[in-house]
Amino acid sequence: MKFAIISLGSKSSEMVAEEAKSYFDTVEQIQLKEIEVSLGKDGGIYYQGKRLDDYDCVYVKGSFRYAHLLRSIASLLEGKVPYMPLTASSFTVAHNKLLTHLALEQKGIPMPKTYVSATVSSAKELLNRVNYPIVMKFPEGTQGKGVMFADSMSSAASLLDALGVLNQPFIIQEYIETGGSDVRAIVVGDKVVAAMKRTAQKEDKRSNIHAGGVGESVKLTRELTNIALDTAKALGSEICGVDILESPRGPLVIEANISPGLQGVSTVVPTIADDIAKFLYMKTEEIVTIRTREETKKAMKEIKVDELSMDLPMQEIITDLQFRGERILLPELVTKITKFSDRKEYALKIKKGILEIKEFKI
Repeated sequence: MKFAIISLGSKSSEMVAEEAKSYFDTVEQIQLKEIEVSLGKDGGIYYQGKRLDDYDCVYVKGSFRYAHLLRSIASLLEGKVPYMPLTASSFTVAHNKLLTHLALEQKGIPMPKTYVSATVSSAKELLNRVNYPIVMKFPEGTQGKGVMFADSMSSAASLLDALGVLNQPFIIQEYIETGGSDVRAIVVGDKVVAAMKRTAQKEDKRSNIHAGGVGESVKLTRELTNIALDTAKALGSEICGVDILESPRGPLVIEANISPGLQGVSTVVPTIADDIAKFLYMKTEEIVTIRTREETKKAMKEIKVDELSMDLPMQEIITDLQFRGERILLPELVTKITKFSDRKEYALKIKKGILEIKEFKI
């Protein structure tokens, strides 16, 4: 079977590709920046100027900055590639924090209180009703980037003024005190294959490993495991990193990443890349096997019809007829046995209650 990973060539992608060589017959790494999507007649996906090859499994991943391209690629591949772990819609939803929170809200997944405001002036009115400190986020961004903290109304108002100048949309969220720590769970299929407790550096509230946080292995409770699995499912992703805060009022999801970095978590779970590669292979093999069986069954059915048409004499079939206006639609079995085609001409003998059709031959 053939496997391709379309990405920006990150270390995490290389780790998965390397492990995939133990399972797939062919493994190819495809640089996202060298892909072109063409729509319309003769459209498709092109890589380095050539039409993208056919694969049994394609793992598409990348930064939020390429969300539209990622969705375009996944949309064109859906239905053609037997298995992809991420749906096309997941690239739009999961790469936008606001859309992510909305998706989780619809599924009843617990989150910190989150507010969205249309203007800076209306957001400032909101500041009078929230408890401090608060978190302010840009809808797009990963690895702790675009996340700001305000411990008072005056500092929050100053941040809002700056955001207004940038003409950037923003999200306001309650701050949950956890001592600067959170839990990162890596979901693969219907399992959490790795979990890590991350603790922020002193004077920094961001626990992300990329932001300098320190990680240690942790065993998740059943509740946290279910929340992580439900989050990935809500986003249409079978490979997903889910960040959870353990707050006094229970676990709360603060973020999800459908292109999770593996370098940090691999220090506590060294098999993480192999777990992902093995899952991709097993899922692909399952789907390819099912498709092969269905295609074989269909082919055998057609062969039997061909045998009927060759070996048996004139047959009589009792059936009703469907009419479309002044036209008669023949049953599918009739057209298969007779091999009638709209590219040929036919001679009709007719009288009341009788219709005989024969292929016209000169």
